[in-house]
Amino acid sequence: MSIFSGKLPGVGSSIFTIMSRLAHKENAINLAQGFPDFSCDPMLLDLVEVHLKGGKNQYAPMAGVPALREILADKISSSYQQKVEPNNITITSGATQALFTAVSAFIKPGDEVIVIEPAYDSYVPAIKVNGGVPVFISLSAPEYNIPWERVRAAVNDKTKMLIINSPHNPTGRIIKQQDILALEKLVQEKEILILSDEVYEHLVFDGEKHESVLQSDVLKPYAMACFSFGKVLHATGWKLGYIVANEELTESFRNVHQFTVFSCNTPIQYAIADYYKEKVYLSIPDFFESKRKLLREILDQSRFSYLPAEGTYFQTVDYSSISAESDFEFACRITKEHKVASIPISSFYHNKKDEKTIRLCFAKKESTLERAGEILSKL
Repeated sequence: MSIFSGKLPGVGSSIFTIMSRLAHKENAINLAQGFPDFSCDPMLLDLVEVHLKGGKNQYAPMAGVPALREILADKISSSYQQKVEPNNITITSGATQALFTAVSAFIKPGDEVIVIEPAYDSYVPAIKVNGGVPVFISLSAPEYNIPWERVRAAVNDKTKMLIINSPHNPTGRIIKQQDILALEKLVQEKEILILSDEVYEHLVFDGEKHESVLQSDVLKPYAMACFSFGKVLHATGWKLGYIVANEELTESFRNVHQFTVFSCNTPIQYAIADYYKEKVYLSIPDFFESKRKLLREILDQSRFSYLPAEGTYFQTVDYSSISAESDFEFACRITKEHKVASIPISSFYHNKKDEKTIRLCFAKKESTLERAGEILSKL
């Protein structure tokens, strides 16, 4: 083997890079990559400026600015009726870094990690680069319900971790109370780690509520939950997130975290700490639900059919009434010919399972959604 061979040969560019690059080339409306086309709150920008000019520009503590971790501990307590100590919260350079570091901290060569697909594209590379073995449980449209009996059957002596995601990217489905109960039963029987991707925790609609692993006493010894400020603050480019776990898991996480990023953006941490005092995140569900409503009303006039999606800022749609093309071919063609970019759902499956569905991001201005919807309605 060549000394120049890396740990992830053949991975190439992610589907998000591919479709966003194509959208830029074609001057298309980008409903592919998950970022807003509007700015964050001016008050938050003012707070960042205050702390930039106030001298908060040196290294933050490795675990994160204490004021931010304290306010997050209070937030978790009020949201999930579960006391969390600030020292069990670690600020990270986005949720992706938190997820990667959590896998790196615990997965050794040969360890198996159960991945529920469709799955966000960073999970499997994180497992493989650490010598782990992904074990896939495939969900199916339109419901994408988790088959817990199949999950349980996949656990063996080599299983170290299960990665879950709710609200779920790309489908927008959410874990319900019965799923938490099934998860509790699983860890009581099998004793495996749970890595829970909860970055869209506040983007839950239809009167539903986010079910977090943090609210379960049974899961507490086994669970790590990852969150993202970018999804709540409309500032994905700031790349700030955090992970919550018990003392033992946090210690192992920080053993790796301190030798990767060590600490994260200092003035922005202080700004978010001040901003969160107003509990601004409580208004997020209504804000995004109105955008989902607009997109769905537009799609009602089209040949697309939208699938159930109670959370995130993504809407999965079925295009089988329009074309028999593969989802990748369809997504590329409508980007080139009709100037609207999307993400093919098959890219979230290791075997490229194709159910004629694409993902649309509705974290956009109303005018953007209306322009895109007008085009999609004519297909």
